[in-house]
Amino acid sequence: MNKTYGSKTRKSWSLTAILLMTVLILSACGSKATDNGGTNGAQASNELEQIKSAGVIKVGMMGTYAPYNFLNEKKEMDGYDADIAREVAKRLGVEVEFVSQEFSGLTPSLQAKKLDAIISQMTITDDRKKVLDFSDPYITNQVKIIVKEDNNDITKLEDFKGKTIGVGLGTNDESYLRNEVLPKVGDFTIKTYDDVISSLKDLNAGRIDATINNMYALKPIVDANGLNIKAVGEPIKSDQAGIAVRKDNRELVAALNDALKGMKDDGTYNTIFKKWFGEEPAQ
Repeated sequence: MNKTYGSKTRKSWSLTAILLMTVLILSACGSKATDNGGTNGAQASNELEQIKSAGVIKVGMMGTYAPYNFLNEKKEMDGYDADIAREVAKRLGVEVEFVSQEFSGLTPSLQAKKLDAIISQMTITDDRKKVLDFSDPYITNQVKIIVKEDNNDITKLEDFKGKTIGVGLGTNDESYLRNEVLPKVGDFTIKTYDDVISSLKDLNAGRIDATINNMYALKPIVDANGLNIKAVGEPIKSDQAGIAVRKDNRELVAALNDALKGMKDDGTYNTIFKKWFGEEPAQ
């Protein structure tokens, strides 16, 4: 009887010990999972660290908007925006991977996390700041009216009435025409394009009466395509472009601003600007 009792007691203690060990192991695993989950959550909220960990920043741009961004003869992304992107990436300590697509698709791709940033002449506006975060401006552009060489009827916005005006789809210029110019000037037709070259070719062919764009964008396209177009009148507005990222990205925005400031302080920014536009940037 004593022997049986002792045996049962040993078995009972053994089962208890096993159960305790199992509980401890599960608790440790749960704690580890929680810790990792917390770490991953912190990483997810800090995209700058994710980019540095990956060693690459995915930058979206049109690739059809010389001299800002375009594919050169080697089919490599080139232009002012591309050089800015490469220098920013260098100062972040990562490589840059370019993703080319139509302008209207860049913001959806950024929000879907297919991109880390947009560096494609994206104008900083109040509406865009509701859904995107922006770096400090990295360029200011003067926008003018552009018409066919032999057109002397359009020199100001009021002359748009009854005409067909081309503009980039999803651009700040499109919003400007629809929300500001159209209500003031009266009825005119707005035709949208996925790239600048198509709009200027249509202008040259007489399929539209005018477009609006900035002066820096004109010369290389006109020279390369032999277009008979001209800019007229005074600038109708000026725009500032910034680097766009997803909302609530304070660390990444701060790092981008530090990179841009460093470029301006050491002269790199001026070198890039003069390379593409042949003049010093406006102060």
